[in-house]
Amino acid sequence: MQRLVGHRFSGGQYKIEHWENFLLSEATGIEPLPDSLAHPVHLFHVPINGVGTSIAELFALAEVDRASPVSIDYYDWSIHTPIREGETYSLSGGITAYERKEKAGSPTVDSFIYEIDVAGKDGELAAQVAFRWHYWRVES
Repeated sequence: MQRLVGHRFSGGQYKIEHWENFLLSEATGIEPLPDSLAHPVHLFHVPINGVGTSIAELFALAEVDRASPVSIDYYDWSIHTPIREGETYSLSGGITAYERKEKAGSPTVDSFIYEIDVAGKDGELAAQVAFRWHYWRVES
């Protein structure tokens, strides 16, 4: 798994549409934010989709199946400029760290850190997202 450190996703672009922002705001129980501001919770899924990957691909890279337990250690968002609906963002990133934890009598846990940059149309960094997922290796 250490070989995956340095893996880069293909990258891509993402635009949060008004309807998408409206529905996400409604689902979180708030009114849409003013001035076309996107709800910050978009930073959970937009980076994954925007770099051209998916949760299924993250599972495949980690060599786990859907039955394997996965836990999220953290999501760290640094928002440098407001994220707005209707604007196109360029996303790039990859896997930056890996750690395996093994302890007698406990499941083996493989942890990956993913880091993704979100750039505005001017090329300036709008946000940075880092998240660590734990993949539990449970013997059947």
